[in-house]
Amino acid sequence: MITVCFILIFAVRLYTLSISKRHEQALLAAGAVEHGAAHSKRLAAAHIAFYFGALIESYLRGASFDGVSAFGLTLVVLSLGVLFYVIRELGEIWTVKIYIHPQHQLKQSWLFRHVRHPNYFLNIIPELIGIAFLCHAWATLSFGLPIYGAILAVRIKQEEAAMRHLRG
Repeated sequence: MITVCFILIFAVRLYTLSISKRHEQALLAAGAVEHGAAHSKRLAAAHIAFYFGALIESYLRGASFDGVSAFGLTLVVLSLGVLFYVIRELGEIWTVKIYIHPQHQLKQSWLFRHVRHPNYFLNIIPELIGIAFLCHAWATLSFGLPIYGAILAVRIKQEEAAMRHLRG
């Protein structure tokens, strides 16, 4: 059951990646500039490593779906709900990379006014914690999340720098 849930979650993430790719093409065609390209690759690699580290750990532990897994799955589903809300709010400027369009404007919806970087703090971090709980991947959570967090901190600084001129 853990593997089935993992595959479904991974499929959803591949779908969101396809949305990002579509948006990237449109942004580039409209003159957008990518920021932090090399670091985006590191972040993507860390995300994939965390996912598959958790899955491998679940196999090594012989984990089976239980209440802890159900909690993790619930956390992932809720975090993916936030992801789709963010995608809807940002529309064609949402990508998994940092692109700044020449006419880029900051979103002023309730979520973006009250939570700085909601995709990171309300989607990605809870999603990774949920994956670890789903898979009973305590080592992945204990070691992988701090590493991911350090990489994400650099990403947030890059995003802030790229958008500084938009904040006035």
